[in-house]
Amino acid sequence: MTYVVTEPCVKCKYMDCIEVCPVDCFYEGENFLVINPEECIDCGVCEPECPVEAILPDTEGDLSKWVEINQKYANTWPNITRKGEPPTDADDWAEVKDKFEEHFSPNPGTDSSG
Repeated sequence: MTYVVTEPCVKCKYMDCIEVCPVDCFYEGENFLVINPEECIDCGVCEPECPVEAILPDTEGDLSKWVEINQKYANTWPNITRKGEPPTDADDWAEVKDKFEEHFSPNPGTDSSG
């Protein structure tokens, strides 16, 4: 089992999950975070930290799409180990559904934890 970041994180990227991760397995995109499934130790401490409930165990329903997305971008985006500033409009996007197709950016993050 591993944990994965799912669609509610798109354009929210609150980053409350980052600092509780004991193995630093989060990677930062421009408007999304991912967990490297190969580094995640399945401790689950990140899951309750996410205010939009974007982090789920991969055993919950069919999350194979999200496992693939998390793995793909964890291999190309920079690792993030400290909470940065979420986007200024994150709260506006928190309740928006079906964001991935239209709003997901494949671009890497720019060290918002600085």
